[in-house]
This record gives sequence, C-alpha cells and structure tokens, in this order.
Amino acid sequence: MKSIRRLGLAAFAATAIATGALAAAAMSDDKIAATGGDIQIHAIHHAALMLTHGNQRILVDPAPAPGAQGGDPTAEYKAMPAPTIILVTDIHGDHFNGDILNAVAGNATIVAPQAVIDDAKFPAALKAKTRALANGATTTVNGIQIQAVPMYNITQDRLQFHNKGRGNGYVLTIGGKRVYIAGDTEDIPEMRALQNIDVAFIPFNLPYTMTPQQAASAVQAFKPKVVYPYHFGMSDVNAFRTQVGTASEVRMLKWY
Repeated sequence: MKSIRRLGLAAFAATAIATGALAAAAMSDDKIAATGGDIQIHAIHHAALMLTHGNQRILVDPAPAPGAQGGDPTAEYKAMPAPTIILVTDIHGDHFNGDILNAVAGNATIVAPQAVIDDAKFPAALKAKTRALANGATTTVNGIQIQAVPMYNITQDRLQFHNKGRGNGYVLTIGGKRVYIAGDTEDIPEMRALQNIDVAFIPFNLPYTMTPQQAASAVQAFKPKVVYPYHFGMSDVNAFRTQVGTASEVRMLKWY
C-alpha cells in the first residue's frame, strides 16, 4: 500500500495540469471574516495548510510536496512564520513527516492521534509537547478549541487505507467560526452529521478517499458556508463544484 501511495502522489505532481484551468487560476491564499480579525488561509500543497488568526498560526499536516524528490523538505516550512499549533491527521507520509516536525515545532503545541505519536518516525523529543487526541475528544490550545472527529474509509476496496479510529479530522473554533479539516476520509455518517460548520476542507481522490460526487453529496448534507476542495490530486474539481451547487460556496485554492 505504501508503494502504491508513493506512486499516486508522484502522479499528482506529474499530471497536476489535468485538474484544468480552474485549479490553474486558483488563489493560494484566502481569508474568512471572524471575530478579532480575519482568519487567513494559506494553501501549502496537497493536504498541508496554515491558518492564521491574530497571533495564532495553525500548521496542518506539514509534509513534502507530492512527487518531490531530493532537496530539503524542511526548507519551505522553515521559511514560513513559526507555527504556534501543529495538527497532524494521520500516519501517512503526505500528512506526517518527522524531519519537518523536528525542524518547525519550536514552541508549538502538537495535536495528533495516538497512532502518529506511536509511529517510529515521530521524533521522541517532541512527545512531551504533543497532545494525543482520540476521535470525539476535545482540547483547547491557546484559546482555540480543537475537536477530533473520525476520518476513515467505508467502501470495501478502500478499507485498507484508513481504518476507523486511527486518524483524526478536526473541527476548530477560531474567532467564533467553526472550521472543519476532514483529513483522509470518505463520505462518512459523522461528516454528514456535522452542524454549524463555517469553513470546510474536503478531500476527494481515488483510491484513498472518495469521488468528487461523494464529496459533493456530503457537503450538500452538512452545508458548510464555505468549502475548499483540497487533497484532490487529479480529480475533477469542476464536477465537485457543479454538484455542490448552491449548498455551499466553493472556493478554489492552489494546492498543486
């Protein structure tokens, strides 16, 4: 599975143009109005992003760019403002990288599933500053509430990729806004049951997560005010946006 996943990520980079003009014209940054100032959104690549609100900088799933070979994978993250919080969703290499964590952790608090903390690649020196969060659990870091929510596969031929209970999606409460970061998941009942979500980051790429149609159907069910497709590789983002229709405002950022 790991070798398949590496090949898939390399293919994302090699054929990113296949996502079409919509992705090519997308922004890499956006903002959401919130109490205490805008939430600034910076798309790094694939599943990696940074949210900034006031003096808080939340770095999500810092990992190398898909298909990157050679060079220093920590360099682009060192060039960014230092995070105050780091969220990791799962053990796979497109979400978690021990070298990058070591390079940028600084004084940040890390929040991750226990499976990530137990992984051999997780830096031992960082465990003391890491909070393990299980599905359904909530913690507060620097005034930001962080709730871990399930992320997993439900389709028979995809069950091998993400089993229930291992990884976390997250719902953050920032500046009075509820921000959902789905991680690697399919169209699960827990996603459909979410309420009062202002901003959602939704993945779709086969075989690891779901189809654009599944993702759009889920969005139509829980109706986030704004949805950002991310972690979509070569998937048809236009099909996703069309099917979402008026249920949510779809905004495109440049992930590839």
